[in-house]
Amino acid sequence: MRVISASDVDRVLGYTALADALARTFAEGVQAPTRHHHTIERPDGADTTLLLMPAWSDFCARGTSADGYIGVKLVTVSPDNNALAKPAVMGVYILSDGQTGEPLALIDGQALTVWRTATASALAGRYLARKNASRMAMLGAGRLAPHLIRAHAAMRPISHVTLWNRSRENADAVAEALRDDPFEVRVVEDREEAIRDADIISAATISETPLIEGRWLKPGAHVDLVGAFTPKLRESDDETVRRATLFVDTFDGALTEGGDLVQPIAAGIVSRDNVKADLAMLASGTHPGRTSDDEITLFKSTGCALEDFAAGILVYETITRDT
Repeated sequence: MRVISASDVDRVLGYTALADALARTFAEGVQAPTRHHHTIERPDGADTTLLLMPAWSDFCARGTSADGYIGVKLVTVSPDNNALAKPAVMGVYILSDGQTGEPLALIDGQALTVWRTATASALAGRYLARKNASRMAMLGAGRLAPHLIRAHAAMRPISHVTLWNRSRENADAVAEALRDDPFEVRVVEDREEAIRDADIISAATISETPLIEGRWLKPGAHVDLVGAFTPKLRESDDETVRRATLFVDTFDGALTEGGDLVQPIAAGIVSRDNVKADLAMLASGTHPGRTSDDEITLFKSTGCALEDFAAGILVYETITRDT
């Protein structure tokens, strides 16, 4: 079994190639049950969440690019890790032969997760962000933030990024990491300032209270909600959801786990019918995505096993081909 490190993942993946692989896999389909959640109670701190995310080739649809594999990601989410200067999300990905079950690769799950999460958002942006989108607001300064910025910039002509985070120090660190990238990055302390002029607003936080107010969104804005992965968390307010045309990565995940949609649907602010399409429908052309320059679009992702599966296969096949 090949052990594939985080540096290996970073070396072989690119946002455009991964977006293409994700689009193919969403369009073709694999077997990917909704992820399993288990809560590990911590009496002296925040609970840890254990996630199990399996996927395997759909052998009833022969000829798919994912033919012949089984994969599972094991993830823990521990919010208190930030105080220990460790990532909140830890994980590994196991890729196995689809016929025999023989383990083929053990892949660093943290690296795989940030790559596939950011690139899934950027893939959605291919269909939902204006083609001339040049200004981006990034809310949050965790490990995902630079990946989200670079992934969106790979799909759209981003020239200016406004970065907001509760901790200015962390925001400054992300800005420094992006210093040599071909776009301007500016750190601000006012969320409204970050959002009002943005063509793309991406949020990757674990906030329990909305950070994005719908009254701040300009016509044609695209909202990319990556955090808030439980029904109790939320990054956008009711007005944001009310004004936007709504899209998700998967219906099962986003409509049961993502507080940005679970809460307003439960409150009657919007209905399930307001959620127009998932990534499979966008990638296959079943739904056209954005229909006008003034339309406000919103993409809510909670992550899915299909994304890890496609990314894991791309990493494994690229490394084995090159060695």
